[in-house]
Amino acid sequence: MVRRVASFTNRWAFLCVAALWCAAPASAAPADPSLPPTLVPEGATPYLRTHALGTQNYVCVATGSGLAWRFVGPQATLFVTVFGFEQQVTTHFLSPNPGEAGLNRATWQGSFDSSRVWARATQIVDDPAIIGAGNIPWLLLQRAGSSRGPTGGSLLSQATWIQRINTAGGVAPATGCTQSTDVGALVLVPYSTDYVFFR
Repeated sequence: MVRRVASFTNRWAFLCVAALWCAAPASAAPADPSLPPTLVPEGATPYLRTHALGTQNYVCVATGSGLAWRFVGPQATLFVTVFGFEQQVTTHFLSPNPGEAGLNRATWQGSFDSSRVWARATQIVDDPAIIGAGNIPWLLLQRAGSSRGPTGGSLLSQATWIQRINTAGGVAPATGCTQSTDVGALVLVPYSTDYVFFR
């Protein structure tokens, strides 16, 4: 029974990878024309569209004017729909970028091939009329570094631009972080968004 379960798991992983790669060219449609033009990278083509669930993380710190929540990084899982099921394809976090002497950058790592891309925000849309009240901004991020997986996989290392759009939640708390005893407190604020990868 154990072997049959393991075999099924391996086959399922293979089918998910195959479906993902086969679907990529088909999903390479023009960028969404309803988006603000500043978020559409000129000359690039979207090849991977994902939906993410996770947290935006903040720590209470002392500043020159008092106390404030400071953003310390995201933690999220990115999914695509394969055969009617949500399949994890990527994780998202903050990590040192080897191409920038270890500078911490937003990072995406492939769940199947371990390829990575580091990126920096070049455009920000924070107009509540566009993104809605109480949501983190929409972003266009440009690749700042990349690496193939250990067996040469390049699902994410080929990305040159990344959109963060359709955000929900994730903003720093409006309360707390008001007393000296709050310094060092960490809050994980739930958020969801769509990440679109371009090449």
